[in-house]
Amino acid sequence: MPSTLRHADQRGFTLVELLIVVIIMAILAAIVIPQFSSATSDTKEAALDSNLAGLRNAVELYKAQHSVYPGDVTSGSGGTCNTTGTAGNGAADSAQALMDQLLAYSSTTGTTCTVGDATTYKYGPYLRKGLPNDAITGKGSVAADIVVTTPGTPLAPAAATGGWAYDTKSGQVVMNSNATDSKGAAYSTH
Repeated sequence: MPSTLRHADQRGFTLVELLIVVIIMAILAAIVIPQFSSATSDTKEAALDSNLAGLRNAVELYKAQHSVYPGDVTSGSGGTCNTTGTAGNGAADSAQALMDQLLAYSSTTGTTCTVGDATTYKYGPYLRKGLPNDAITGKGSVAADIVVTTPGTPLAPAAATGGWAYDTKSGQVVMNSNATDSKGAAYSTH
């Protein structure tokens, strides 16, 4: 009798039991994995909306203090920047002027300097950590990723290049993409 008890203690899972466990795990994985992938796209779209909101707020604050949108006028100071700072060098209606005017201190006329003071360069910077990237493609923080236009009409990107599209006359900022999000709307409509 002792040998029968010892045999019963060593009994493991049968092949059928193992197959049932594997099948249940596969079914659960098939249900859970798509949920994670949609959560990732939802997170990226929420980050895009947040980055756009911050960028749009900075553009509107600049407009309120200067009466023109950033990038509409030159950011170059003609050498009048503080001796410890660096003057902006963006021409009017350029991505560089937009970046200079949002990221540096500015005068009432829109000229910029990396060092502020109480009299001339008393406004800004409007974005302290740089231009944000669009969360979908990761582009937008450098001048090459920003398409600047001047018509003052609603922007409608023709390609899915990513980065930002910006109009210096209307102040409109959109993601430079005609691709669609998880709900079927164009990213440029966020």
